[in-house]
Amino acid sequence: MNAHEEHDMIAVPPGEVTLSDRRTRRRWTVDLAPYRLAAHPVTQELYARVTGLRPSTSRGDRLPVEGVSWWDAVRFCNALSERAGLAPVYDIGADGESVTWDAAADGYRLPTEAEWEYACRAGTTGPHYGPLDDIAWYRGNSGERVHDVGSRQANPWGLYDMLGNVWDWCWDVYDAEVYGGYRVLRGGGWFDEHWSCRASARRRSHPSYRVDDVGFRVARSSR
Repeated sequence: MNAHEEHDMIAVPPGEVTLSDRRTRRRWTVDLAPYRLAAHPVTQELYARVTGLRPSTSRGDRLPVEGVSWWDAVRFCNALSERAGLAPVYDIGADGESVTWDAAADGYRLPTEAEWEYACRAGTTGPHYGPLDDIAWYRGNSGERVHDVGSRQANPWGLYDMLGNVWDWCWDVYDAEVYGGYRVLRGGGWFDEHWSCRASARRRSHPSYRVDDVGFRVARSSR
């Protein structure tokens, strides 16, 4: 990221968040250290500048990149780190199918699921951090298409598109015992009904799948 884009990383304070899963009726609480989260999803312009690729179905520099797999997102994080002179967070195995997280590295990474929900809520307690039509592009107002990042209202911490527009890939495995290596998606997308665009809503996808309403945003651990 260049100097301007670095300013688009929002400092998130330490805290605690309780996550829940409707399918299993499980609830769990996570304590979080401070971290930084991108104010909006990675744009097609930034993705192309870093990777040379434009994988998205819709085209526009300020549109969020979509049609990217979890693996694409992980590799982008490492490439962005190297571009910025930071230590890459992810060590990808020679087989291309295994990855470990170097917690000591200072580079860009995907947020954890807990970090994502804590940042989405931004101190609010309801399903949305504001009226859905004001904060999110979803089936009710999107015209069934993706929109430029940052074109709805931000949450109280200055984060845009946490709900709607595109789903965000997170680092976490969804449920290893039932779904193997499927990874967590959060936030809802432009084609989803209102009940999928909630701070607590969880979805899953295979890490190699590419879908036209799934993108990602980057995080960094605070030092």
